[in-house]
Amino acid sequence: MSTSEEFAKIASDLETQELESPLGVAAPNVYSQLLAIYLLQNEMSHAKFLWKRIPQAVKAANAEMGFIWAVGQKIWLRDFPGIYDSLKKDWSEPIKNIMTALQESTRQRAFMLVSQAYSSISGDDLASFVGLPLKEAIDAAIQRGWEANAQTRMVMPKKPAPPPDPPLPNEQQLGVLTDYVSFLEN
Repeated sequence: MSTSEEFAKIASDLETQELESPLGVAAPNVYSQLLAIYLLQNEMSHAKFLWKRIPQAVKAANAEMGFIWAVGQKIWLRDFPGIYDSLKKDWSEPIKNIMTALQESTRQRAFMLVSQAYSSISGDDLASFVGLPLKEAIDAAIQRGWEANAQTRMVMPKKPAPPPDPPLPNEQQLGVLTDYVSFLEN
């Protein structure tokens, strides 16, 4: 499994290949991998503009590219169940790792969104959001420290801890204190 830095490096290399391709048309695998990586990086505008600049003949000759774009359309619509359904394909080898990482990234994003937006959610809805069977979704929620009630079939997400306030540099602290004292004196 590749890290996000490795995917960023691959994307940079693919962008270079696209720019340096003869007659301005890259190989279909370059477009497919780049499109999948843009989706993984949640760079939807990059993905959309890449899709628009891929020649129609290349799109028509490569069915897998259309399947990748179908995933992108579901992401654009925030249709989580649709994303997971469209990811259930037999991907070619260079695309398979990217799409697996995309599925896991989407699942993690869905868990984060649920934890921020819900105080309680039905197990079925949670399973739909995270693309897992009900039992696995509830088990994954419990592993995250969430509570689950078997009788009501409800899951109570644990709210994420707010990020700590960044420390202020000394000059900035002095400026804040000066403004505060100045306000009190006037």
